[in-house]
Amino acid sequence: MLASYYTVKEFKEHEIVIQKSRFIAYVTRVSTEEEAQQFIQKIKKQHYNANHNCSAYMIGEKDEIQKANDDGEPSGTAGVPMLEVLKKRNLKDTVVVVTRYFGGIKLGAGGLIRAYGKATTEGINAAGVVERKLMRLMHTTVDYTLLGKVENELRHSNYIMKEIHYLEQVTFETYANSGEEEHFRNWMIELTNGQASIKEGAVEYLEEELSL
Repeated sequence: MLASYYTVKEFKEHEIVIQKSRFIAYVTRVSTEEEAQQFIQKIKKQHYNANHNCSAYMIGEKDEIQKANDDGEPSGTAGVPMLEVLKKRNLKDTVVVVTRYFGGIKLGAGGLIRAYGKATTEGINAAGVVERKLMRLMHTTVDYTLLGKVENELRHSNYIMKEIHYLEQVTFETYANSGEEEHFRNWMIELTNGQASIKEGAVEYLEEELSL
């Protein structure tokens, strides 16, 4: 599993008009090529009367699956520039479909490349981009005498507090970057003078939205 990677936050639809042609970008997150193809077919069905429904997607930890489709536009003028935007933004597990309704003015190869690139870029910006970081949930249990000190230090640290359980003792659920569990453990032992019980929990991805 990757320590971190970028992908789109959510499904979004975004339209631009260039030389009277409508370019409608549809962007979403997927986890498999099958999901990407289903999404593409859904948009094609929705816009069955459009001139073109061009698409591109990148899937996999190492971008193993990369596909681009011009759907009738001159070769290399639609799907490839769309895919290049995904590559430039380092987006994984992302699919984009750009639907075009021809407005009567030919754009030429260069114009098409710019138009599809712009539609994709603006669609991604509308959807938002997140960084997904692999985190380990750490369970730290201490006596109530250490509650104030530990809570204060955690809230002023780079660790992310998930929850506090108030039982016979206090248990803090805290996220640490995967691979930095030992650093967290040593820090907590020093902070509590060895009076903390620390257990490792599940590993999961947390998302942080990036500002454009």
